[in-house]
Amino acid sequence: MLEPISLEELTERASLLTRVDRKYLVPVSGLDALLGDLGGATRVLEIEGLRASEYRSVYFDTAGLDSYLAAARRRRRRFKVRTRTYLESAQCYLEVKTRGGRSLTVKERVEHPVAANDSLEGDDGYVQFALHEAGIDSVPTSALQPTLVTRYQRTTLFVPEGSSRATIDTALSWIDNTGHTIATPGLAVVETKSGSTASPVDRVLWAHGHRPANISKYGTGMAAMRPELPQNKWRRVLDRQLLPAVASTLSTPRSSS
Repeated sequence: MLEPISLEELTERASLLTRVDRKYLVPVSGLDALLGDLGGATRVLEIEGLRASEYRSVYFDTAGLDSYLAAARRRRRRFKVRTRTYLESAQCYLEVKTRGGRSLTVKERVEHPVAANDSLEGDDGYVQFALHEAGIDSVPTSALQPTLVTRYQRTTLFVPEGSSRATIDTALSWIDNTGHTIATPGLAVVETKSGSTASPVDRVLWAHGHRPANISKYGTGMAAMRPELPQNKWRRVLDRQLLPAVASTLSTPRSSS
């Protein structure tokens, strides 16, 4: 069993000024073998006795899906706006991720009322400023509306070698604004965060035959649910891993809170 690490110690020891992120789609059935090969020095984030936290994210886009299409078509200027709620602690943040003309990705966030997690109300000025700073002035905040909800459970690992960390997201589901739901109970998204060289987690994943995948919870989720949308960017991961694993149910429109 992995030893725990506190949030304070994790933040102090795994704070990377420059980092490389890699994402992998891994069968849940193979996670125990991966963890077993990481060695006893690996530690797991534990908060108030819990080693997995439930997340709920709401992604905002325009009626014309400007955010999705900018990513799908690999436009130089792109953006992503979401609220992320930590369900156990009842904390919510509004996050804006932009990529401007110099291909520099900037991610910022502010605290946001939990009760308003499906809305930008109160922080629309913050969103507009962040988009303006990235040179994205064609998207008014008033045009952004809840488009997709994702839910998952996250476990965070700390590996002392290289002071790297990794997250493991399981129980993933996506709900669109009509109530249509898809889920991948058999797949986990593993994301490694390390310096300029590969982390021990990367090397273990490679040894088990896994390679980095081009996956975005919003982009691939929308592509899986809306096959009529442009999706060449994610076609490989959709066809080979995500779609075969999807357990899809059509349900009547309902609240996703």
